[in-house]
Amino acid sequence: MVRPKYFTPKEVSLHNTLGDIWVSYLGKVYSLTPLVEEYKGDVLLKPIIECAGKDISHWFDPKTKDILRHVDPLTGCMKYYTPRGHFIHVPPPSPRTDWANDFGRPWWKDNRYEVGLLSVKTRWIRIINTLTSQEQRLEVCSEETLDEILQRYLRYNAHATSYTWKHNGVNLDMCKTLGENDIPEEDELFCGSTDCNLFSSSICLYFNDDLTEF
Repeated sequence: MVRPKYFTPKEVSLHNTLGDIWVSYLGKVYSLTPLVEEYKGDVLLKPIIECAGKDISHWFDPKTKDILRHVDPLTGCMKYYTPRGHFIHVPPPSPRTDWANDFGRPWWKDNRYEVGLLSVKTRWIRIINTLTSQEQRLEVCSEETLDEILQRYLRYNAHATSYTWKHNGVNLDMCKTLGENDIPEEDELFCGSTDCNLFSSSICLYFNDDLTEF
């Protein structure tokens, strides 16, 4: 079974242009770029575009996974609650003959747009290359394994797989998360008047014999 990919809120926030729109809601991350391209120029895209790169969980009922509903005070009818304005696939407030409802599943229920999961909690770590003394701070997802964190680190060191990863002199299990490897969240312990960035957990890389590159 393929593990889902985790994203930090910051990573989601970087996808905030017309040609690259991501949002997160109810713990998942979605790329709505194809949707925006399909309905290009439609005024009903405005609320989605305005929230590009943001979490829109407040649009939804966590129990039904559907858009929030409310009773219209004028008609007494149950309707979708869209305070930012109506958007794609939401029925109009009153019956209309020109509303096309042949789109199938509404976009918020269509898993074709899903790209991964939103991290419940992110952590800052320091990765120290003991061979070169280079140090890199990374924000990672607490749900990620060390192997997945290694993939993030490859942009800074293409030979990262040629190193043994250790914390406090103990070899790390690359199939486990930071927590499962008993690496404490030191940033929480020291945040306050002290600069918590100085106390991020550190991982030391020790060079092996080969030079594996990806």
